[in-house]
Amino acid sequence: MIGVARVGTETTPGLCSSCGIPVDSQYFDDSSVQPVPGTGEELVLARFDLPAQYCGVLQYFSQFTDAFGADGSKVATPTIEWKILANGHALFPYINLRRIVNPWGYGSYPVNLRLDENSTVELVARGVINDGTLGTSAGGLINLVGGRIVGRIWYNASYGDAMHCRH
Repeated sequence: MIGVARVGTETTPGLCSSCGIPVDSQYFDDSSVQPVPGTGEELVLARFDLPAQYCGVLQYFSQFTDAFGADGSKVATPTIEWKILANGHALFPYINLRRIVNPWGYGSYPVNLRLDENSTVELVARGVINDGTLGTSAGGLINLVGGRIVGRIWYNASYGDAMHCRH
């Protein structure tokens, strides 16, 4: 007969005993839709400033163009470069994208990128010259771009009791 071993679970103070997520966890969600940037211009479409003494994760981002909204085959953005930045530095591999990889409104793929304490995360669209690699008419005429970022933050318990600190 095979014995059944009972596995004990220990809970850490400040964590949910069911899912392990910090009990003070909060979501952030920012977005905007703006006119397409001109060549050489950058637009910050979504931004979040992580507070000091807080940990965080960027869980999702979404991209939008009016051309894609009208025709789902228009994923190429030969005159727009998309990137996600943390404190002004690109978060690999979400740099210099010339296509929509996470379309707004279609249940984006999760990314789960850890964010350093006190960092700023941004989704940026930059106007660039069409280099022809995607074709001259790829993506269609784009007049509007949009972006959205969603994530979670929680107090870093290494600074003390999470139950006594509120954001």
